Amino acid sequence: MARVICVASQKGGVGKTTTAVNLSAALAATERKTLLVDFDPQGHATTALGVDKGKLNKTVFHGIMGQALGPEIVMDSELEFLKVLPARTELFSAEVALMSRPGKEKKLRNLLDQLRDGYEYVIMDTAPSLGLLAMNSFVAADDLVIPLQCEFLALEGLYSMMKSIQVIRERIHHGLKIAGILLNMFEPGDETSRKIEESARRHFGDLVFRSVIPRDVQLKRSPEFGTPILLRDALSPASRRFLALAREIIRQGSQDQRKFGRSGKRAEQAVT
Repeated sequence: MARVICVASQKGGVGKTTTAVNLSAALAATERKTLLVDFDPQGHATTALGVDKGKLNKTVFHGIMGQALGPEIVMDSELEFLKVLPARTELFSAEVALMSRPGKEKKLRNLLDQLRDGYEYVIMDTAPSLGLLAMNSFVAADDLVIPLQCEFLALEGLYSMMKSIQVIRERIHHGLKIAGILLNMFEPGDETSRKIEESARRHFGDLVFRSVIPRDVQLKRSPEFGTPILLRDALSPASRRFLALAREIIRQGSQDQRKFGRSGKRAEQAVT
């Protein structure tokens, strides 16, 4: 059964979609059967994999509304081991449409339960909010990957995110864990980037992935071409780092190391 990982952040512009798309591609490149779930109404992850949203008959919206089964929605990608559950703007209406329904926070989990047996990894891209869609993502997830843009305001947002996760674990999903915090848009020659890395590793310890994603023009432009960076330039620094991140994720599973369980006390102390 697949390990379900939600790439989540309360702050926009931190590279969340870029992380979800390229981590999925990197896992698929290691021949792990991977499903990328686009659960952001903007549908950017869908676009980043070259899917023409105008030609879609069914999306994740129809799945959570009970209008389609998971296997009917899943689409191929350019990578043999990577499939996608697409999204587009109708997902915006799900917040209101689901509000009066019983078990409204479990709709995505129920949909993914139809698919988990066919994959080793399910990676979810989510909207930067804490609304009903985000709650569905958290309830459906086993683990969280939290991108941290190497800017001071992003670090402040991380502290807020960690507090929110504590509330979610206490009230909604006791088993939710953090796979890791991912330093993103890192510039080795930039003093701010270095300070953010030092601060994150000091406060959160081994919750921070060893892999660090650099700021990369080709990585930023990849969605224009509808393809992950690995298929545009497999030898680029960003491609190598995402492959390294995928290996970290794989090692976690093989060693049964869920980092929130191991390092939770340190993380909780850092945000209180």
